[in-house]
Amino acid sequence: MAPVADPLFRLACAPAVLAAAPDGWVATMLEEGEVALLADDGGLDAITTLAHELDMVTVPVLRAERTREQQEATVMAYAAAKPLIWIASSFGGAARDWARKRGPMTLLVESDGPLPDDERKRVERFAVILGRQAE
Repeated sequence: MAPVADPLFRLACAPAVLAAAPDGWVATMLEEGEVALLADDGGLDAITTLAHELDMVTVPVLRAERTREQQEATVMAYAAAKPLIWIASSFGGAARDWARKRGPMTLLVESDGPLPDDERKRVERFAVILGRQAE
């Protein structure tokens, strides 16, 4: 999978979120976006497995932080001025406020593991809207 020259959005999540997605779903999502992974309990093995499944030689990994607040600040910094799809087990008040107030569109999705079908469809709709806005 070749990196996107100028991605429409950024995706931040743990590898477990993407590991159980239907065949081709992640690759399709990343045709217009880019991903940075957050380490989870699976550690480097989970990241490596996902990279192999996606045929990616390199995978951006967001640095781990000591607290949830610091981890959220790191994801916010990663988003920069791009729209963001952020999938995590939960979000603090500061992350929710930031997502609501920032200019670029932001989708927060709560999931401890693989995305359920309804959440995956929500992410797809968000990406489609971004694609239409870019046309």
